[in-house]
Amino acid sequence: HLLHDDRGPVLESIVARVIRQVETTAEPIRLVGLSATLPNYADVATFLRVNPKKGMFFFDHSYRPVPLQMQYIGITERNAFRRFQLQNEICYEKATMQRRNGNQMLIFVHSRAETGKTAKALRDLAMENDQLSLFVKEGGATQEILREELGSVKNADLKEVLSYGFAIHHAGMARADRELVEDLFADGHIGVLCCTATLAWGVNLPAHAVIIKGTQIYDPSKGRWAELSPLDVLQMLGRAGRPQYDTEGEGIIMTAHSELQYYLSLTNLQLPVESQMIKTLPDHLNAEIVLGTIQTVSEAVEWLSYTFLYVRMLKNPNLYGISDKAAKEDPTLKHRRMDLAHTAACMLERSHLIRYDRRSGALQSTPLGRIASQYYISHSSMAMYSRHLRPNMADIDLLRLFSMSGEFTHITVREEEKLELSKLATRVPIPVKESPNEPSAKINILLQAYISRLKLDGFALVSDMAFIQQSAARIMRALFEISLRRGWSSLSKLTLAFANMVSYRIWRSQSPLRQFKNVPEIVARKLERKSDIEWARYADLNPSDLGELVGVPKMGRTLHKLVHQFPKLELSAHIQPITRSTLRVELNLVPDFEFDINIHGYVQLFHIIVEDVNGENILHHEMFLLKNTGSEDEHTVVFTVNILDPLPPSYFIRVISDRWLHSEAVLPISFNKMILPAKFYPPTELLDLQPLPISVLGESALV
Repeated sequence: HLLHDDRGPVLESIVARVIRQVETTAEPIRLVGLSATLPNYADVATFLRVNPKKGMFFFDHSYRPVPLQMQYIGITERNAFRRFQLQNEICYEKATMQRRNGNQMLIFVHSRAETGKTAKALRDLAMENDQLSLFVKEGGATQEILREELGSVKNADLKEVLSYGFAIHHAGMARADRELVEDLFADGHIGVLCCTATLAWGVNLPAHAVIIKGTQIYDPSKGRWAELSPLDVLQMLGRAGRPQYDTEGEGIIMTAHSELQYYLSLTNLQLPVESQMIKTLPDHLNAEIVLGTIQTVSEAVEWLSYTFLYVRMLKNPNLYGISDKAAKEDPTLKHRRMDLAHTAACMLERSHLIRYDRRSGALQSTPLGRIASQYYISHSSMAMYSRHLRPNMADIDLLRLFSMSGEFTHITVREEEKLELSKLATRVPIPVKESPNEPSAKINILLQAYISRLKLDGFALVSDMAFIQQSAARIMRALFEISLRRGWSSLSKLTLAFANMVSYRIWRSQSPLRQFKNVPEIVARKLERKSDIEWARYADLNPSDLGELVGVPKMGRTLHKLVHQFPKLELSAHIQPITRSTLRVELNLVPDFEFDINIHGYVQLFHIIVEDVNGENILHHEMFLLKNTGSEDEHTVVFTVNILDPLPPSYFIRVISDRWLHSEAVLPISFNKMILPAKFYPPTELLDLQPLPISVLGESALV
């Protein structure tokens, strides 16, 4: 069923890859597909190469242990506030009906904040109508139990409503709270539970009745409110009816009047699942080319025959832009697949991700293509980065480029967010040139707000920020790889720093010790105020000095320990010119920190970068892995670097940690005393002499 979703193409390419691998290596891999009920399950079976007689099983409504009685309520109200009130009144009416019959009910809403709002609104309605006793009987055991448990509750919303027999449940609550709610509901002490869809997927808590309150859900990847996926709806309705107690379950869907028809056909299984592959075909083709599973266009055409797209194109050609006549003339749709493969290859070539030889049909990946595939970045974004990246970009330019990424094209600025965004724009450290009404400015502001750990109010803004943050680290890593490949030193350092700023949520100007989990906020702030002491000097201070520095003597020893656990390497190098243009460098690295597996893992990765005298170009780059077993030994790395002509005064070797901000060691290499090998004189010109005959040698064997 996920094949119909935006994530569908990923599943298609994985399954196609697995089936092709099985065919080439003859090592069988078992694929098991589980799906919600869908009408064209036979197509999915064909796509998974399943034998329909032996390997396909279909469970329809008759398998349900408790039959489901469905109600559909269409709401015509346009005003958002009145619509919310109306939905609450309907929920309350249904809840009182269920409570009179002694049943429990679940109300599914679509944001964490709304669980609390709905529960409070229902409690207020019960107070107004003086019907609280329907939910919790006066003086009963339930009332006692709920009052007792109230003390251990952390969530403020839950605290407000629990004693009245209402509760809330969502993924943002503390684990103890969630488990408490689940236990109380299972024991029948809670009458009405307002929750998000995570409960339907993750916890088996059936109730007699289920209400789906509204079917619009905020989708940050599209930047708008979208209809709930059919699957979520079926999953939530699956919670209605408790197998051991009920003879039937009740499912109630509240939706906009215009969507009624859609949900009616959905629960009666009339919507076939279609492929979404064409939209992202170039990116998936690039991944296969990078893997080496596709090397020519004809192989790409064959690869397409393994996809669900192909299965559906054969069944429903008109939907995929194939006329009936073309489908008759070309029963295996080879021409259509050829078109798709050629178009995708041309798009990738235009973005410089592959080299495409039209004569032979050969496809070869480029360094950019490999980066795009590794970091899961779309071809359009890669082309844009490739065009706009400059060697000497500053923070402002880099963030502007980041906010133009294709990943964020759906993000828009809503009317109600403009005020909050303009307030945030004044609080973020790096100035944003565009007005806060521009989508690119919103992306820029939200990324900075995420790193600065600012609190946001708007629910949609929080979702957008989470969506941006998920992509931020990998995009910055991809930009880092591009700048390394191009040999741009300052941009490489900047992008690597940003990738780490996003993952730790700290700025470069903040104390490096914030990267440890157990540093209190007050201590970090005090360290940041003492900006006159450089970070490099902290290692020379003893525990009492550090304690004095932050004004908390007790913290001295902890800080001293942390400063000495911060990854730091001592460098020394021995250089030797092999020829006038090649220099052999023997770099010695000595770890100068306490390696702790709990903090550093088993391996720390460092980048060794050799820069020219201006610190602009990278002349050599390689990785250095420091394992926990060798954390006290001296390590030697040997490499060769080109010597530039004319000879510069020096080079710089930088060793930068891949995961830690401010963990950087620099070693200048001076060429003042270096003696280069002598220049060989060019050979003399060939003289214009008449050659002698061989007979002059007087050797009869040669003549």
